Amino acid sequence: MTTDLSTYRYNHTMYRIRDPKASIKFYTEVLGMTLLEEYHKSEAKFSLYFLGYADPGSEGLVRLARQGLLELTHNHGTEDDANFAYNTGNGDVGGYGHIAITVDDLQAACTRFDTLGAKFIKRPEEGRMKHIAFIADPDGYRIEILENPMLK
Repeated sequence: MTTDLSTYRYNHTMYRIRDPKASIKFYTEVLGMTLLEEYHKSEAKFSLYFLGYADPGSEGLVRLARQGLLELTHNHGTEDDANFAYNTGNGDVGGYGHIAITVDDLQAACTRFDTLGAKFIKRPEEGRMKHIAFIADPDGYRIEILENPMLK
């Protein structure tokens, strides 16, 4: 049995979320993603939400044929517990890092994030790395924001 490595693609990253309304609002309104698909398994008490960016190369493709998606997994009932929190892998022990989003203008994006009330972990003017920012989603997962000079 063989497999063709040239057919392998990075499809998605999955985050567990407490409140789907807050998370979907963050990823669609703050980061500009589109909710592509959602699945609700009430008997198993979970829902899946797949988000991504509009890309002419992936227009009309099924989810498994796309690349670079974000899957949000909601276990029903967590949204009702204000004290509930997932381990994002970025605490004292560390482990997991972040996802990264490229933008056309880092300063303008950060101004927009401020207007929308995004939580900053690191602003471009903080620290030695002036070319990046980090914001957090409603569950505390980190998102690196990078300026892509090819988009200017």
